[in-house]
Amino acid sequence: MADPRNRRMPPVGVRLTTDVERRVDGFRARVRWTDPSTKKRVGRVSHVRTAEEVEEFFDQMRKVTETGTNTTVTLTAYAASIGDRWKRGLDPTSTAENYDIGLRLRVLPALGHIQVVKITAGMIDRTIDQWETEHSASTIKNSIAPLVRVLDEAVRDDIITVNPAKHRARRNLGKHVTQTTGALRAHAIPDLTTLRTLADACGQVHQSYSDHIMLSALLAARGSEVAGLRVGDVDWRNRVVKIERQHYPGKGGLVIKQTKGRRARFVPILDALEPILERLATGKKPDDPLLRGPRGGVLTTATVRDATRWDDLVKGLGLQDLTRHGLRHTGATWMADAGIPLHVLQGILGHQSIETTKGYLHSDHRHLAAAAKQANQFLSTSGPRREPLRHDGPHL
Repeated sequence: MADPRNRRMPPVGVRLTTDVERRVDGFRARVRWTDPSTKKRVGRVSHVRTAEEVEEFFDQMRKVTETGTNTTVTLTAYAASIGDRWKRGLDPTSTAENYDIGLRLRVLPALGHIQVVKITAGMIDRTIDQWETEHSASTIKNSIAPLVRVLDEAVRDDIITVNPAKHRARRNLGKHVTQTTGALRAHAIPDLTTLRTLADACGQVHQSYSDHIMLSALLAARGSEVAGLRVGDVDWRNRVVKIERQHYPGKGGLVIKQTKGRRARFVPILDALEPILERLATGKKPDDPLLRGPRGGVLTTATVRDATRWDDLVKGLGLQDLTRHGLRHTGATWMADAGIPLHVLQGILGHQSIETTKGYLHSDHRHLAAAAKQANQFLSTSGPRREPLRHDGPHL
């Protein structure tokens, strides 16, 4: 059992006395004070290797008497001491749960034994580097985000002055990174024929899986949003589908909530999707679910993956890099290629930032010729034409 004297912290405002004893393997450093309530003499002992560590220990104890904060606390102990305070403002049914898993399974095993004041940007960077060899980008994001939040609390508690995780994590958190034009296109299915081939293959397991594929792609929707569609969301008069909710497994069971952008959006009904919507809506009431699985339950992306043996299926079709979320990328890419204006596409996809929408644009110049032709037609009718400049030599 650990010596309780090594866990005591001096109260704010007490006067400390210090002494050092040299040992064969280093130093025994001790601070003592009089407990204000019991009037007894108590203290704390630390066994360290160098004289510099002795002074560091004394400085830490003096700071405790000044601020009331324990600057010797490890990340694990600090996270336990603040409880759920770092989760303030998070959605408890989804984001908070994922962040909590990231903290428990990755952050604390990697950094939890280190004192909060000794965690550096370099340590965090090397930890992220290691995670990148083992985990997906989303898993890494769900690990860095709680680390940032816990260390933000340490800043507020005056344990540290600057959060070392904040700026080193930008490459994974994505909040300060602009999408490269065309970056998301690599995750898309090339054409409608290939999409139908994939849907037909899923349909051999059950028709609902085929419908899920087509709805996800042709509505450019997330799997949870497809699961949340109701018959009344299909507006035949305006030929649009309203997407305003998600249905997915969360903490304590299935969760129904708003879309990621927290507002409804409208997606045009493409011709290829019309017969599917008609079939799914026939004979149902407006509040009925539009799509359900073979046993009448909610179709989740994990259900589709397991039932269709997704990885083997897409590999056999030459689409080995395709994920279920890649179906949303597919629809977004096709709409971008069709020339839908960027601001309209942003509304269809529900992006908060137009920079994210730009990721679906071509990275080359194939549309510039058409843009130039359109501009030239406008200019040719707006007034007398100027003689073209001659390029027969330098102009002095």
